[in-house]
Parts: sequence; C-alpha cells; structure tokens
Amino acid sequence: MARLLVVDDEESQRTLMEITLRKEGYQVDTAADGGQALELIRTVPYDVVLTDIKMPRADGIEVLKTAKEVSPETVVIMITAYASHETAVEAMKLGAKDYIPKPFKVVEIKAKIRSALEERALRAENRVLRQEISQRAGSRDFVGKSPGMQKIFELIEKVAEGRSTVLISGESGTGKELVARAIHAGSGRKDRPFVGINCGAVPENLLESELFGHMKGSFTGAVANKDGLFEVADGGTLFLDEIAEMPLTLQVKILRAIQTREITPVGGTVPKVVDVRIIAATNRDLEAEVAGGRFREDLFYRLNVIPIHLPPLRERADDIPLLANHFLARYSREYRKKIERFSDSAMERLAGAKWRGNVRELENLIERAVALCDGALITTERLADLMPADRPSSMDQLPLGQAGFAACDVPDEGVDLDGLIEKTEKEFLLAALKKANGSKTEAARLLKMTFRSFRHRLQKYHLRGAVEGD
Repeated sequence: MARLLVVDDEESQRTLMEITLRKEGYQVDTAADGGQALELIRTVPYDVVLTDIKMPRADGIEVLKTAKEVSPETVVIMITAYASHETAVEAMKLGAKDYIPKPFKVVEIKAKIRSALEERALRAENRVLRQEISQRAGSRDFVGKSPGMQKIFELIEKVAEGRSTVLISGESGTGKELVARAIHAGSGRKDRPFVGINCGAVPENLLESELFGHMKGSFTGAVANKDGLFEVADGGTLFLDEIAEMPLTLQVKILRAIQTREITPVGGTVPKVVDVRIIAATNRDLEAEVAGGRFREDLFYRLNVIPIHLPPLRERADDIPLLANHFLARYSREYRKKIERFSDSAMERLAGAKWRGNVRELENLIERAVALCDGALITTERLADLMPADRPSSMDQLPLGQAGFAACDVPDEGVDLDGLIEKTEKEFLLAALKKANGSKTEAARLLKMTFRSFRHRLQKYHLRGAVEGD
C-alpha cells in the first residue's frame, strides 16, 4: 500500500485530498505547512509527496529538494494557485514529477498519482529483472521424471495460488531456488517481482537494512532513504535462502513482518504495509536448529506452513540421464558445438556417481565436458579426466570408534548420544582449525559450513580463543 504526504496550508484543500485519497486505498499523512512537511519527510518513507508551493515556514521548492535528497525514489507532485512558467521549470529541474495548477480536478490528481506509482513500480521491476537475467545465465533448469520429483511438481501446482509461507529444504545444489521461482511463476503474483537474498552471504550488520530498508542518517553511509527488499517485492514473492543463517535478533523482526504484514526501516518509526509472499529455504534440519536454540521455534512454525523437501540427486538416479542430456543440449548451443550425445558407458558413469554437489555439480561437470570436447560424442575417457574419483566422503572414511564415533552396537548400560555428538563436533572444530593453521575461514570451508555457522559453534563450545586466526 503506497504512503502519501499531502502538504497544503489551506485546511479545506488538505482535508478534501486526504479523504479522497484514503478512499483510493492509500495511506495518507498531512502537513499544514512546509516546516511540518520537512519534519515528516525526514522520519517517514513516502512514495508520493503532493505539495503546495506558497506556504509558511518552508515553501514547496524546499519540500521538493528535501524529499529528493532524503529519498531520490520519492515522487513529488507540485500543486499551486500561483502558477508561473518559471516556477514550473525550476520544480521540474529539481526532480518534480508533475506540476498541477489550482483549481484542480480530483480525478486529475488521482490519475497523476496512479501514473507516478506505476512508473515507480516499473523502475523497481526493471532493477529486479536485470538481477534475474544475470542470475539465469548460470541457473539450473528444474526438470525431473522420478516419482519423488513428480510429487514435488504436483505440490508446487497446488500451493502456487495461495499466499501461505513455504519452507523448502534439501542439500546444497538440489534446486531450492528453482522451486521457489516455479511457485512464483505459477501464482497470481507472477507479474510482480520475485526477489531473492542469501541470508548467509550478507554481513549481519547490513542484512536488516537489505531486508527492511533504512532512513537517511540511520547509520554511517546511509546518505539517502533506501527501500528494502520487502518493499521491492511488494505484491510479489520474497525468497529467503539459507534462512538458518539469519541472526536470532533479526528472526524476531521477520516473524513480526509475516504476522502483521508491516515493516519498519532501520532508523524509522512509522511502519509500512507490504503485501509479500515469503518462501524460505535451508540445507539444514531446522527442527534440530530449534532444539539447539539456534533458530526461533515460533518463526519455524510460521515458515513451515507448507514444507517441501528436495531429495538429493543420488536418490533420484532416474533423473540423471534426463538432466545430463538437457545440460548437454544447452551448453552445446552456448559453445556452438555439435555434440550429439554421451556414449552408453559415459551415461552409466554419470548415473552411478554419488553427486555430493547434486544438480549443480552435474551441470558444472557437463559444461566442462562440452567446453573441452572436440568430437560429436562425450566418452567415458573424457569424463574420467573431469570427474573426481568415486571416493567415499571424509565421513565415510572414518573408522568406527575414531573421532568420537562409536559402533552402532549400543552397550547394555546405554549411551549418552548428545554428549557423544557434542564431543565429536568439538573434535572436528579443533581438527579443522589445526589443519587450517588457525584460519577460521579455511576451517569453515573444510567442514563445508559458512563462516558464520562455524563461528557460532566456536562460541557455543567456548572455543573462540582456542586457536588464533581470522
């Protein structure tokens, strides 16, 4: 819902416009003079400001300048009985969207506002579209014929039209964002923005601003008002990837935004209504994160209204030939090569691999194969040069009883499973730090977790100072 500010020192005009615009469904604030308008503009994010020019304390030109300085995206429409060519030209040069002389027709005002908001929304959608085009260049298509994937396709079709929150789980590389995009594309929101953010890729101190926006001066570097992703996605879908990486303090605000459908920018005091469908994704067991105190239980239940779990590629081997041929066709076009197919033995090799990186790993390998292939056939020999050896993972290599692991033979006296898991986790943290020569960033990579998650575990076990490092 757009928020408007009407600035006019004539009470009758101000009241008329307020009543008229509220009936149109807008949130409307009013100011009786320029000085009051300046105070509001500096504290409230407005989509449109309609201002008279001749007013006490500050004129409309000053209101215009301040509005554009605080938030360049704010639309300003000038309204005055003192129409003059010079004033109109000055206002337009300073960034006014339009100029309407008094007496005006209410229908004209409503049409100008609608046009301005549509243009503003179009600019926002163009920014999102440019981002999506960039992302699509390296994205994986969402295909599959296995029974598990067919059930997911059916579920997507059923839930797309609703507005319930969706929680997508699955290992990295299984295509969680593609599921989110498919839900959006099948919904009535498909013509509105799909906006995504990886919650683990943005520093904690900037994530709140990215999501909710900020007011000018709210922190160092906040030189103007900025719309957050909730506002950019208004009317569409907001995809929160790696939601388990979100700090607990911010989880509270996400919960409130889902419950109230309102957001408040960093440094702001006035909430703004938004219409956004939330789709979240994680490669972790959120129930375990809740049990461990690392994720809010109330937010988990708000997100988990419709759960969708994506199976790893190794559990849907029927899809591997379909995916492999799909990627072969795509990259053959991109590299302008006439590669017809895989040899039978090469396809068997692909179908038998473990694919710990899932669809993403398969796609990357086939792109490399196409780039390096000179003939019309991708052979087993070509794949053998590119594929990692079919070796067990580091976890598979651990002999039972080492690194805190015990045989699955449960002794008569029982076993302290939580204690065993805690001991094992500590040993892996310290072992990774030792192998990484104290570098926490490298240790996190070795354990295939984000730096934030690794740091959290160090704090959890009071190991933060155990080994010096970054």
